[in-house]
Amino acid sequence: MSSPPRELPLIPERWWAPLGLLAVLLLVLWAYWQGLQGPFLFDDFGTLPKLGEFGPVHSWAVFWRYITAGGGDPTGRPIALLSFLIDARNWPAPPWPFKFTNLVLQLANGTLLAALLWRLGLVLEPTGTRAARAAVLGAALWMLHPLFVSTTLYVVQREAMLATFFVLLGLLAYARGRRLMLDGRGAGGIAWALLGLVGCTLLATLSKANGALLPLLALVLEATVFARQPLADSSRRHWRVMLWIFAALPALLLLAYLLWAGLQATLHHPEVRRWTEPQRLLTEPRALWDYLKLLWLPRPFSTGLFNDAFAVSRSLWHPADTLPALLGIIALIALGWRWRRTHPVLALAILFYFAGMALESTTVPLELYFEHRNYLPAMTMFWPPAWWLSDLRRWRGFRGTLTIGLPLLLALLTLQRAVLWGHADQQAMLWARINPHSARAQAYAAQFEAANGQPQDAERRLLPLLAAHPDQVQLAFNLLNVQCRLGGVQPAAAQAARTAMATMRDPGTLLTSWFARAIAVARSGQCPGFDLPLLQSLVDAGLHNPRIKNNAGRQQDLHYLAGSVLLARGRAQAALGELSYALGFDIRPGFAAAAAAELGSAGHPRLALALLDSYRQVAPLAPAPGFGMGMVHAWVLREQDYWPRALAQLRAALQNAAAAKDHGTATPSMTAARGASSPSRTACGGEAARRPEDNRPVCKTGHSAA
Repeated sequence: MSSPPRELPLIPERWWAPLGLLAVLLLVLWAYWQGLQGPFLFDDFGTLPKLGEFGPVHSWAVFWRYITAGGGDPTGRPIALLSFLIDARNWPAPPWPFKFTNLVLQLANGTLLAALLWRLGLVLEPTGTRAARAAVLGAALWMLHPLFVSTTLYVVQREAMLATFFVLLGLLAYARGRRLMLDGRGAGGIAWALLGLVGCTLLATLSKANGALLPLLALVLEATVFARQPLADSSRRHWRVMLWIFAALPALLLLAYLLWAGLQATLHHPEVRRWTEPQRLLTEPRALWDYLKLLWLPRPFSTGLFNDAFAVSRSLWHPADTLPALLGIIALIALGWRWRRTHPVLALAILFYFAGMALESTTVPLELYFEHRNYLPAMTMFWPPAWWLSDLRRWRGFRGTLTIGLPLLLALLTLQRAVLWGHADQQAMLWARINPHSARAQAYAAQFEAANGQPQDAERRLLPLLAAHPDQVQLAFNLLNVQCRLGGVQPAAAQAARTAMATMRDPGTLLTSWFARAIAVARSGQCPGFDLPLLQSLVDAGLHNPRIKNNAGRQQDLHYLAGSVLLARGRAQAALGELSYALGFDIRPGFAAAAAAELGSAGHPRLALALLDSYRQVAPLAPAPGFGMGMVHAWVLREQDYWPRALAQLRAALQNAAAAKDHGTATPSMTAARGASSPSRTACGGEAARRPEDNRPVCKTGHSAA
C-alpha cells in the first residue's frame, strides 16, 4: 500500500530567510519613521554648512572646492561630503532628506550584514538553512537596536555609517575571495580579496578614519570562523603572503600609529581637556563596559549626545571600578582568543568588537564617550544568540518565540527613542534629566525653556550648575541670555561670565558664534547691563586665560572679537590693530577677507584696504598646509585662482566704497566679501581639522550657544 503524497509547504524553506529579511527591513522603517521629523543637531552645523560655503554646488569648480573642504581627520572624509549632495546642493536645507538617506543607509548596512553573517555561517554549517536564519536574526537584532538611533538620526554620523557600509562590502569581497581560493581559483580569489582589503579600505577610510580597521577585522575573521575552513597547501602560501602584505602590515602600521598618538598626547597634552592621556586610557575600559551594558540590556533612553559628565579615572583605584573594568576587558579579549578554535562564533563577537574599538577607544585623544562608536564594532555582537536560536532541533517553540519576540521588543524600544529624536524640545528636557551633571545638557535644556517662555526655570537650572562648574562658558553665556529675557543682566552673572572666560578650556567656535549675536544685542541697548563694555571685559578675561594662551586658533578668535567690539564702540583704528594682530596667529586669506569686509561694512573702507595690504605683506609667511585633505584643498583653490580673484573683487568694492565716501555719495555694500571663510576658522576651526577628532568634540563646547 503506497503512502499518501506529502504536502508541499506553502512557502519553500529556502524563502523564509529572504522574506524574514524583508519583514525586518519594513519593521526598521516603521520604527524609525517618526524620528525623521527631527531637526539638525550640534555637529550637523559644523559640517553641513560646507554645502553653501562656496556657493551652491551647481558647477564643477564649486564641487571640487566643496568636496575637498572637509575636516575632522586628515582624510577630510570626502565620501561623506559627496553623499550629502544626494540631499541638498546648498545651505541652509531641510533636515528630512538627510535623515531619510541615513535611514536608507541603515537598511543597506543591515542587508549587507545579513549577507556577511550568512557567508560566515556557511563555513560552520555548509548544509541546511541554519546559516540563513541566524544571519537574518543577527542582522535584525543589530538593525533594530535602540542604541543606534543616535547614529542613524544624527545626520553627521553618516560618516560612521558609510565607513561601516564599505567595511561590510570589503569583508564580503574578502570572504568571496577566500571561497574562490577553496575552489582552486587562485587568481580570482586573490583579486577579490585585494578588492576588499585595498579598495574598500580606501573608500571606508575616506568616509571616516575608523574604516582603516578593515584589514584588522579581516584578520579577526581569519583567526576565528575561517580557521574552520583551512586552505589547501597549494593555495595557502599565496593567501598568507597576501594576508601579510595587505592585512597584517596595515594592521601593524595602525598599531604603530596608535602608539605614536598616545606618546604625542602624553608628551604634548594641551589644556583643552579635563583629562590627561594616561587618565583617558584608564577611563576607556569603564566606557567599554558601559557600552556593553547598553548593548545587552537595551533601554529606550540613554545619555544621548551629552557625555561631558562621564567620570574620569584619575588612577587605578579612583573611581573604584577602574581596575576591575581594565582587568575585565583584558579577560574578555583573552577568552575570545582562547575560544577562537572551539567557539568561533563567540570568539568572533568578542574579538571583532574590541578590534572595532581600537581606533576610537584607545590612545587617540578624542572625547571619552560616544554611543555611535559601537555602530561598526557591534555588527557581529548578536550573531552568537542568533546562531543558538536558529538551531531548531531543541525547544523549537521556545526558540521560535524568542526569534520573533526579541526583534519586536527592540523595535518598540527603537520606536520610543526615534519618536524622541523627532521632538527636539522633549529630547532636550529628557537629556537634561538623564544627565543632571552635564553642563552641555543643562545649557541645551535652558535654551528651550527660555525660548518657550520659561526664563525663570532656565535661570534656576543654570545658576547651581554654573556655581559648581565656573569654567563652563556655555553655562555663563546662556545665563546672560536668560537674564536678558528677564529684564537685564545682573552684576553676579556678568562676573560669572568673566570668570568662565578667564578659566575656560578650548571653547571651539562658541566664542565667535555667540559674540556675533551678542554685539548686535549690546549695540541695540535692548538688555540693561548687557553692553559693549561688558563684552570688552569678557574678551579681556579670555585673553588673560592661561589655559588657551598657547592655542593659536583661540587667540586669533579672541583678538578678532576684541577688534569687533572696538569697531562697534567706534574705535576703528584700534580695531584695525587688533584685527591685524589676530591675522598673525594663522595667516589665511579667508580671515583677511572676512575681517576687511567687517571694517568696510562698518564704514571704514580705507582701514579695510590697509588690512588687506597687511595681509599681502605677510601672506608669504603663511605655513603650508599639513599632509592630508587640507593640502589638496589648498591646491584646488590655487589652481582655480580662487583667493586672488576673491580678494581682488573685495579690494575693488572697498576702493569704490572709499571713493564714494570721499565724494559723499552712498557707500556700496560689501557683497564681494560673500564666500569668504568664517573668521572662526571655518566650521569647527582649522585647529580642530588638524587633529583626528571624531565628531569634532571641540565644536561640542559650542552646543549651547544661544
